[in-house]
Amino acid sequence: MQRIQDVRGLDSDVQHGSYVNNETIRLWLWCAHPILQSVVGVVLWRRGLHKRLPVFFAYILSQIGIFAVTFPVRQAGNYAWFFWVFWLGEAASAILGFKVIHEIFLDVFRPYQQLKDLGTVIFKWAFVVMLLVSVVLAFSISSESDPFVHAVLTLQRSVRLVQVGLVLFLLLFSRYLGVSRRQLSFGIALGFGFFAGMELLLLAFLLGGYLKTKEVFNLANMVAYNLSIVIWIGYSLARSEARQGAANPLQTQRWERGLADVQHPLPADSLIPMFESMVERAISRSSSLDEGPGDERPAEAPKSLSAAASGSRPKLRT
Repeated sequence: MQRIQDVRGLDSDVQHGSYVNNETIRLWLWCAHPILQSVVGVVLWRRGLHKRLPVFFAYILSQIGIFAVTFPVRQAGNYAWFFWVFWLGEAASAILGFKVIHEIFLDVFRPYQQLKDLGTVIFKWAFVVMLLVSVVLAFSISSESDPFVHAVLTLQRSVRLVQVGLVLFLLLFSRYLGVSRRQLSFGIALGFGFFAGMELLLLAFLLGGYLKTKEVFNLANMVAYNLSIVIWIGYSLARSEARQGAANPLQTQRWERGLADVQHPLPADSLIPMFESMVERAISRSSSLDEGPGDERPAEAPKSLSAAASGSRPKLRT
């Protein structure tokens, strides 16, 4: 999601004149991206956080690499090469940005295995749906822009919506999940969400006619992305706070248990032993109730009385 596209209008500005100030500001803002991202990468590497968040670390390195390739091509004035290098880099940035969202989701739900599994499935299908929507819109909407460019823009805006949704989700449910707002994963999500929200807001103002020129959109968008990198630097340098206790752990445990029951249902014949034991207990209880005090057996006669009775009988002579 590097804001290289904000400089794609420099050539048209050159043709119309009076571009020096805007071009200089945009070039400085653009060159600030890899400098700030390098600081984030070094801090993550020195503190060993790149092992905890490898996708985000790969995203930072990819943005620096894209700048190292795109900037010389743009300065050389080769528009054909610049077009493909730039938009392929934008597509890669959108895909890696979505993977970073998934990584943050897994880090937030680390203690809850069932919720992690469900989130992984949802993210996979959401990514497939976004790709299909981007391709369909690219070839179905008649526009002067290239279909590939339109597909990449649609994918980017879809990822921006997911990033804003992730931040809102963490703000609303962090206390239920025991997530501290000083955690690095929360700071990464906050940076992405801030930039995505600003870009979508500026885009709405631009399409609504509230921004007279695209120059304001480009400059404000690049400033917002630099501020998001500053947020990442601050969270990377700060000591990450451990997870907090959930505000309502029983509710989260019920979510986890409910998903476990759905994903791993009991077999159908597992209820048969339970019913058999219930029937056996019912039969034994009814048989014990049928035996009343009047149904007691008569006591056996003492052996001495029976022996005397047998001795008093007359013996028959043969």
